[in-house]
Amino acid sequence: MKEILAETKQRMRKTLEDLTRDLATIRTGRASVHLLDQVSVDYYGTPTPVHQLATLHAPEPSLITVQPYDTSQIDPIEKAILTADLGLNPSNDGRLIRIPIPALTQERRETLAKQVGKIAEGHRTAIRNIRRDTNDKLKKLLKTKELSEDLEHTGLDQVQEITDQRIKEIDELAKQKEKELVEV
Repeated sequence: MKEILAETKQRMRKTLEDLTRDLATIRTGRASVHLLDQVSVDYYGTPTPVHQLATLHAPEPSLITVQPYDTSQIDPIEKAILTADLGLNPSNDGRLIRIPIPALTQERRETLAKQVGKIAEGHRTAIRNIRRDTNDKLKKLLKTKELSEDLEHTGLDQVQEITDQRIKEIDELAKQKEKELVEV
């Protein structure tokens, strides 16, 4: 039973890490190099994340700079940022790509807040699915007599506690991101 609970905790932790990564890619009006995490560049026929091809910086609250290691890749990187549908307009001077981060309109903030809610709900569902899988495993162990009823009830209670804790963490992360979106 300890192995099952440890596996459940690990799977739920990975779900939270995924949520954190997903939320980092949502623009809040402040420059963050994580906005470019989902951008891939066609590097000699291989899709490569932009952070592997360049140094990313956010020197100002409203600017991201991208300095390619190989200056011949400046145009493909710029094109990849444009086609990533992030609402950003990069410009380059031959050595450095500058990406100004425009201020968010109230309508865009509301749309992004809804998107945060959808992402959080998707991760809540993933946590519940992990709980269901774990509960099914515990019930199978009870049926095969590898686990007593008392241990099964204890295990189910522990799984529910872990689930409640993780869902609470998801809610806190979502509220924090929505708060960042609302701040002007």
